[in-house]
Amino acid sequence: MEYVRLGRSGLEVSRLCLGTMNMGTPQWKPWIFDEAQSEPIVRHALEAGVNFIDLADFYSTGVGEEVVGRILKRLVRREEVVITTKVGYDMGSYPNAGGHSRKHVMDGIDGSLTRLRMDYVDIYMLHYFDVNTPVEETMGTLNDIVRSGKARYVGVSTMYTWQLAKIIQACERHGWDKPINMQLQLNLAYREEEREMIPYCADQGIGVSVFSPLARGLLTGDVKSTRNKTDFFTAQMYGDDASQAVAASAARVAERHGVSAAQIAQAWVLARPHVTSMLVGADSPTQFDSAMAALNMKLDEDDLFELERNYTPCDLINDYTAGRRIAREPRPAQGWFANDKEKTA
Repeated sequence: MEYVRLGRSGLEVSRLCLGTMNMGTPQWKPWIFDEAQSEPIVRHALEAGVNFIDLADFYSTGVGEEVVGRILKRLVRREEVVITTKVGYDMGSYPNAGGHSRKHVMDGIDGSLTRLRMDYVDIYMLHYFDVNTPVEETMGTLNDIVRSGKARYVGVSTMYTWQLAKIIQACERHGWDKPINMQLQLNLAYREEEREMIPYCADQGIGVSVFSPLARGLLTGDVKSTRNKTDFFTAQMYGDDASQAVAASAARVAERHGVSAAQIAQAWVLARPHVTSMLVGADSPTQFDSAMAALNMKLDEDDLFELERNYTPCDLINDYTAGRRIAREPRPAQGWFANDKEKTA
């Protein structure tokens, strides 16, 4: 396992981060694993050297934190792992059940620590940018949480670049702790964050951790998986022809190398400039091993062109643009992949 500093902080994290959205209770979503099913995956990741664990209070509406917290307590000492959890999405149907008001963020950290059975989290993250709460209220609250010792660092996820800039400006103006991590979506079928967000994070010394490297399952090639058949957002985000063409290219490159399409997609993400860590939401130890193999995989120029030729710009994927995608057209194959018509059929 490789370990790197998260941005300009002193915090060392593994290049693979264990994503836990699929752990909790199937009562929340049909593709979620219960505690007994989750533990072998967590154990395998820890044995492989992973020290970076990603959670959110929203996952299984809190049950995810309870399940993963119990598993970690059995398997590892607290100081050996870097735990991040997120706050923002509604945890109930009552007023102030979500968002980034001082009330909900304070309630959120206490709730997460109780469910995790921990005294602190390493990174407390905003799940999105709350346009209804003044940024000073939110960031002042996060700074207080760090000062209280309930979190070591602050992080953010899934927003426009200008919104992150607004957060940074508020923190600099008031002398508050600035985010050390931006968690964003990046994969072969969605690259919009490479235009401004990732370069801005690099400029500001903010680490980038990537979720959904397999485009919510699209790039695995397994269209019959439970998640691909039941996750509404997969079709909404990646239901266009260009995304399907990208997936087909990943399968062609995988065939050339004799590996899975998932490994190819993960290798591409890990090789992108300024990507600190990649989240792995594995359904089995074997799937996790695919990401481990991707750490050392090299893609040549023909591979990269084939993987990237179908991509064209699209609307950003965030809380404000769901369902709005522009038409995209693929480019013809070239190089090694243009020599045999069967390879591009």
